[in-house]
Amino acid sequence: MRRTVLAGALALFASISLAQPYPSRPVTVIVPFAAGGPTDIIARISAEYFSKALGQQFVVENVAGAGGTTGITRGAQAKPDGYTIMMGHMGTHGAAPALYANLKYDPAKDFTPIGLVAGTPILIVAKKDFPAANLKEFIAKVKDPAAKVKQAHAGVGSVSFTTCTLLTSQLGAKSIVAAYRGTGPALNDLVGGQVDYMCDQIVNLVEQVKGGSIRAYAIATPERSPALPDVPTTKEAGLPDYQVSAWNALFAPKGLPKEIHGKLADTLVNALEDPNTRKRLLELGSVVPDRAGRSPQALQKLVESEVARWNPILKAYAQQ
Repeated sequence: MRRTVLAGALALFASISLAQPYPSRPVTVIVPFAAGGPTDIIARISAEYFSKALGQQFVVENVAGAGGTTGITRGAQAKPDGYTIMMGHMGTHGAAPALYANLKYDPAKDFTPIGLVAGTPILIVAKKDFPAANLKEFIAKVKDPAAKVKQAHAGVGSVSFTTCTLLTSQLGAKSIVAAYRGTGPALNDLVGGQVDYMCDQIVNLVEQVKGGSIRAYAIATPERSPALPDVPTTKEAGLPDYQVSAWNALFAPKGLPKEIHGKLADTLVNALEDPNTRKRLLELGSVVPDRAGRSPQALQKLVESEVARWNPILKAYAQQ
């Protein structure tokens, strides 16, 4: 009888636990980079809305390493119950397969896409006294071997690395490259004049451009950014083929239950309609996707297209 009672109690407890609406406890949001960077900031803005909307804390956990792939690997291997999600980006879900031969996940197959959160346009920037008045003069300097122009990036696999690799590939140029352990040190040396130029997300650069400590030559998007309205587009400045934007998106491990997936995807749609959330993202210089662009299906297509785009460019770089 005791065993029967105990079994019945356990079954009742299990049924009550299963009946609890999601989320019934805090959710971990893995950010695969250090605190303070663009992905971290966007994740924290998103997590704040999710916490209020769903009544449980969405807690950001920074798991940095290997160009973001360490944290994403951990997320991919987590239980697909909705209590571990991750903020991926162009590098972790686009460039990584070309850069890491032993990558432990497939960006297009090993995740449940929740939705695109924000695009982060790329700026071409240089030290404040770089001897070029506009983008065409900048390009001439970069292509001139005698100028010995030095490019900075935040490490192999970073957005600054991949986007400047695309730039030099299109220009047929080779720069002296200075690799750093993060955007902060690279940007500090650009401000200090130790390096000549870099390509990076507008989120990192607005304050320095506005303050005059660096100069921006162009933004690699079809339209100018409201955050820096005086900076021309690459098309306006004479480099129309250089169109690139970093992006951040939410993913869950593969196998996420349909009901939980739907709740997370719907919450993201609502988050990006929320005036306060939109305002904070736009003030960073981010581009908020339209309703169709933030769907799980659109994100899946984006990941597949980004892997196809970056694979030949980065493999060609590796063979140089």
